[in-house]
Amino acid sequence: MPPGPDMMLELACGPGPVCGVDEAGRGPWAGPVSAGAVILDPARVPKGLNDSKKLSAKARAALEIEIKETAIAWGVGLASIEEIEELNILHAAGLAMRRAIEALAVTPAFALVDGNYAFKLPCPIRTVIKGDSLSCSIAAASILAKEARDRIMVEMDDLYPGYGFAGHKGYHAQIHVEGLRRLGPSPIHRLGWAPVKLAAQGLDPMGGD
Repeated sequence: MPPGPDMMLELACGPGPVCGVDEAGRGPWAGPVSAGAVILDPARVPKGLNDSKKLSAKARAALEIEIKETAIAWGVGLASIEEIEELNILHAAGLAMRRAIEALAVTPAFALVDGNYAFKLPCPIRTVIKGDSLSCSIAAASILAKEARDRIMVEMDDLYPGYGFAGHKGYHAQIHVEGLRRLGPSPIHRLGWAPVKLAAQGLDPMGGD
């Protein structure tokens, strides 16, 4: 079993606060994209941090609380459906990251950003491929981003019933496909996504006859 993330990348960034940054929700057909930014206290790093997708919902929920209680600073940013349509999903994710960093109570000297795209952010950055499996700060940011977005999608399930948002959080699922077939897109669907675009035209979202 591979080791989990550690703080070695943070230490290599030199003096000054280092934040980890990650996003959640680039792939779904509906809902905003979110991002987290976290400056961990090296003396109080929560145990069990990892890529949010590798953790159970129960573990993520517990770690979210611990991260917020022990971190030097944390922030969450969102980019709306409208901003995704205007900017495209990549740049909307970058906007959410900028907002997450700007929400930090402490200004970071450096940011470790998950992925390979060098967004223009409020501080110098280093991109880290699979960063949420390597850096504790990025892993913590991934957890905050996912938990924040998941809560929004549960709320959206109440506002727009019939799609199953509370279960799949806007991703591809059979109940989601059936909802699009019966109801067409909701106001929080991303019209640029092919299944949603087809449903908006009255066609089968999966491209069938």
